[in-house]
Amino acid sequence: MSTAAPSAQPASSQAASGKGLAAYCRGVTKHYGSGSNQVLALRGIDLEIPAGKLTMLVGPSGCGKTTLISVIAGILDRDAGECSVFGRDFSAMGQRERTRYRGENIGFVFQQFNLLPTLNAAENVAVPLMILGEGRAAAVAKGKEYLAQVGLGDRWKSLPSQLSGGQQQRVAIARALVHSPRLIVCDEPTSALDHETGGRVMALLKDVALKNDRALVIVTHDARIFSYADQIAKMDDGRVDQVITGSGITAEARGH
Repeated sequence: MSTAAPSAQPASSQAASGKGLAAYCRGVTKHYGSGSNQVLALRGIDLEIPAGKLTMLVGPSGCGKTTLISVIAGILDRDAGECSVFGRDFSAMGQRERTRYRGENIGFVFQQFNLLPTLNAAENVAVPLMILGEGRAAAVAKGKEYLAQVGLGDRWKSLPSQLSGGQQQRVAIARALVHSPRLIVCDEPTSALDHETGGRVMALLKDVALKNDRALVIVTHDARIFSYADQIAKMDDGRVDQVITGSGITAEARGH
């Protein structure tokens, strides 16, 4: 059954402080440009991302989904409102602390993959571990393990240019998971995958990402994967209009 958007609900003292949540947004705004060229991308976002759950952000192109996950992950600064990740506010951190906190706690799967062209698949997966100070040999060995989990154990020596789009996507997913982040943020993780591979990747993401009260946030247009969600936040014109849980998710999937 669909529920009202969080903005329509009175905030509990726990929610108001962001405690017990992976991420918490209240009244978040963000604009690009200035003057007559200004675009208001987020118009007062209210959203709670529960730990141990998979939240999907859905809505038409240009409605603010990618901007929202970029603000939550500390890649973009918000203009106004409150936003925290596991109780910490990026705006209260210096640049070095922000970079460290993001590196330790957040994993990213970008729509464009962002793989380093001169590194092989295992080395690409190992990058977050090496940034955090792990030795190269141990990091690459762990990279191979995670490639095996996404079905690419035999392609660990391959450069990105030697992989298909779907294979590159799976390398990007392994990279996002390898350092056991508490929050995994994905932008269209199944867009380049066939139905069978997409389902396998989603099952892996949900199994690995949601252990130990981690949280997973996925931006998607792919109705085939809606059934994996614990909650779906429907966005339009820079706002979260509705948060769907329970049987409402099945109805949403059937409606597409």
